[in-house]
Amino acid sequence: MPPPLKVRAVIFDLDETLIEEETSNDASALAAGGIAQARHDVDPVALLMALRKRSRELFLAGPMIDYCRDIGISTREALWGTFAGDDPSLAQLRQWVPTYRLDSWAAALGELGVDDRALAAEMAEFFAIDRSRRHVVFEESEQVLHELKKDFCLALVTNGAPDIQGAKIDGSNLASFFETVIISGGHGFGKPDRRIFQLVLERLKVAAHEAVMIGDSLNRDIAGARDAGIRTVWINRYNRTLTDAHPIPDFELTDLRDLPRLLTRAG
Repeated sequence: MPPPLKVRAVIFDLDETLIEEETSNDASALAAGGIAQARHDVDPVALLMALRKRSRELFLAGPMIDYCRDIGISTREALWGTFAGDDPSLAQLRQWVPTYRLDSWAAALGELGVDDRALAAEMAEFFAIDRSRRHVVFEESEQVLHELKKDFCLALVTNGAPDIQGAKIDGSNLASFFETVIISGGHGFGKPDRRIFQLVLERLKVAAHEAVMIGDSLNRDIAGARDAGIRTVWINRYNRTLTDAHPIPDFELTDLRDLPRLLTRAG
């Protein structure tokens, strides 16, 4: 066990650390699937599985995959974000996503024997609107942030497009807890790039050894923070197993509830 943390600043990831990302995506996709169920007696769960598969294939083969990887835009986010902004890459993404969304839903329907691009277009639009309104916060997040804000400077560092992550932050009503919020798409680089961690340290006016990173992603949050000299707490909500290929976090928690106790041990 590492020695007790002595920190002034706590840096949080957003998706799957403070808010539920994948369950929100699934809920919106299942709701959209209800349209196909009513029209063609399609199983919404089977359609969800097909959508995951086909949207990922199209996303990985698409022209914006390198940019999306650098910034941290996921397959599912490309199905609903508006990608507003002046960055030329965002403009290219805006031009591409309408085709990507239509093709993803059409391909998912096709896997279930339904050839109906008009329905695919309707579902693509429904999903984008429904998902943009659905922001579920883990039940302990707000209370933990409230408790930590009394004793620590809090920051949020999240990968993704500014409009998507901004919508999540606003929709979850968590913005007021943080002294600074950094979204990778506004800077051209994201976790695990050391620069984004250096940026948050500069904004908070703390040294790396005075900060701790809280996140669910071993490759982005944990590896990136460790590379920047920041101690780490891995939030392992889904009982994942560490292997030799993974960066090793300083601490591991199953959720955020024990985080205040862990941090205040520093005295």
